[in-house]
Amino acid sequence: MSRITEVFQDEKAFIGFLTAGDPSKEKTIEFILAMDSAGADLIEIGIPFSDPIAEGPVIQDANLRALSKGINTDDIFDLVIDVRKKSDIPLIFLTYINPVFYYGYEKFFKKCKDVGLNGIVIPDLPYEEKEEISKVAKSYDVDIISLIAPTSKDRIRMIAKDATGFIYLVSSMGVTGVRSEIKTDLEEIIVEIRNVTDVPVAVGFGINTPKQAENISKIADGVIVGSAIIKIIEEYGNDSKDHLKDYVSRMKNATRF
Repeated sequence: MSRITEVFQDEKAFIGFLTAGDPSKEKTIEFILAMDSAGADLIEIGIPFSDPIAEGPVIQDANLRALSKGINTDDIFDLVIDVRKKSDIPLIFLTYINPVFYYGYEKFFKKCKDVGLNGIVIPDLPYEEKEEISKVAKSYDVDIISLIAPTSKDRIRMIAKDATGFIYLVSSMGVTGVRSEIKTDLEEIIVEIRNVTDVPVAVGFGINTPKQAENISKIADGVIVGSAIIKIIEEYGNDSKDHLKDYVSRMKNATRF
């Protein structure tokens, strides 16, 4: 069992996302540790990219803020090293295929293992091309997190049967961002997934309130929150720590019912 899958064994998982380097490398480390102490089970770290096609305006702006500070992939690996000095919380990257390709697959995933990075989400990596990197990632014990979208019904079984770590179920069509209502029949999709795999399913895109987290946790194994966390960082900047701890604590508590 992978380190990522382990966090889903005893309770529903809360997964928080933030963009590395926003507002600074040092503050990203501080914020990860704050979310860990507030009850987050897993942290997703966005590697800033100039064309984040899956992201809405909130996370796009965070990418631009981080890139404007000059942060790069090596800085983010160093950031993970610093986090690992104080925490063993599972960590995953969210990035796009171009930065990984440019860095070099072998070099990238070896570095992930060396620093203690557990998994990676690559939204623009089609299932049909996953084999291109999955063997390399597996050799370094890095889970490639599979995404399943509401439009993937005919592909659910195919994608789910090869999943590792957890499955990232996209709640709604479109890009990331806070949503007041999630209308997708997630329960039906989760049933389809569980027909072919026991890999945990976490739902992301749009979740931002404790009530939403509670409702999702009744049918899924975890919830993923990104834009709402980024909005806190956007509003409070360097002073976000206590606000993040309060928010993550409330969201995590909502998954316990």
